[in-house]
Amino acid sequence: MLTILAGVATGEPEIVLEQQRDGIAELKAEGKYKGRTPTVAWQIDEIRAMHANGLGAAAIARQHICGLPARVYRTLGVLEVPEGS
Repeated sequence: MLTILAGVATGEPEIVLEQQRDGIAELKAEGKYKGRTPTVAWQIDEIRAMHANGLGAAAIARQHICGLPARVYRTLGVLEVPEGS
């Protein structure tokens, strides 16, 4: 009995992820799913200008929505970000 329950529990996350992928693909086809908007993507030019004026990453992060200096470094291309992050 426990073996059967363990087998079902093992396959359940895969089923849920498959259903989620199918739902997202369907919504994208209808044009209703656009995904999460990047936090600092719309501020790249402003962040680069502030950095060129001598502001540090922490000061730029405090003035913008992102709040994390690491995101500012990533935006500036200073910090290497592993694939998939």
